[in-house]
Amino acid sequence: MPRKPKFIPGPSRLSVILKELNEEPRLSLTGLRGISLKLAARNDHFGARHFVKEELRRIRYANPQLNVEVNKLPKPLQDNWTPEMVVEFEDGAKTTINISNKWSTSITKELMDLAGGDRWKEYKATAQAAGLPILP
Repeated sequence: MPRKPKFIPGPSRLSVILKELNEEPRLSLTGLRGISLKLAARNDHFGARHFVKEELRRIRYANPQLNVEVNKLPKPLQDNWTPEMVVEFEDGAKTTINISNKWSTSITKELMDLAGGDRWKEYKATAQAAGLPILP
């Protein structure tokens, strides 16, 4: 009877998720108390919804102390409001970022430029000098 070939399992789901969360650049924010997002639950605000799905979990993983609030509201076709992100700093100042008609990577770049700190500026300068995209 021939031997049964050994099965080599692929990477586990946990290792794949951790690899995605830890990929460069690390999205650590400095001087922020919280982020609040308001967007449509479906059928609109595609870049903002993709930002919540892909980039916000990386930001949350890198900043466990950050207060993150996401409000996905129903939006009928006749309503006309834009998604927004309110960034609250440690000193109590608030900045509103319009995230309408933007790609998720441009939303991430804008947030990181606002509160990314020196580490983000160094990474951005290095990537631009090497001719690489800042965010994949």
